[in-house]
Amino acid sequence: QVQPVESGGGLVQAGGSLRLSCAASGRASNSYRMGWFRQALGKEREFVGSIRWSDGISYYADSVKGRFTISRDNSKNTVYLQMNSLKPEDTAVYYCAADRSRAIDMNPDKWVYWGQGTQVTVSA
Repeated sequence: QVQPVESGGGLVQAGGSLRLSCAASGRASNSYRMGWFRQALGKEREFVGSIRWSDGISYYADSVKGRFTISRDNSKNTVYLQMNSLKPEDTAVYYCAADRSRAIDMNPDKWVYWGQGTQVTVSA
């Protein structure tokens, strides 16, 4: 079992950058994937991107491709979401998720373990 814990949210101006961290307590073995999702007020939770522990291959939603980067530090059992060129529409609660699968899956219902979320607010 893996318990993700996010940190690093905050307030940033449009065009700025922010890095979120997700520490996975427990053991996220190479069979796991880690994902980032976000949920804006009044909207459904949406996929941002994901990464596989085994080989670091990442996948992104079209809305963040080229601006966001997911990386991992196996020694720290931590995944990062580097967010650049932030826009007001990126404002949301960002969640880290984990699952014992190596498949790419954008459906949040397919992910088992979730963090508590961290707020990211981008001002215009």
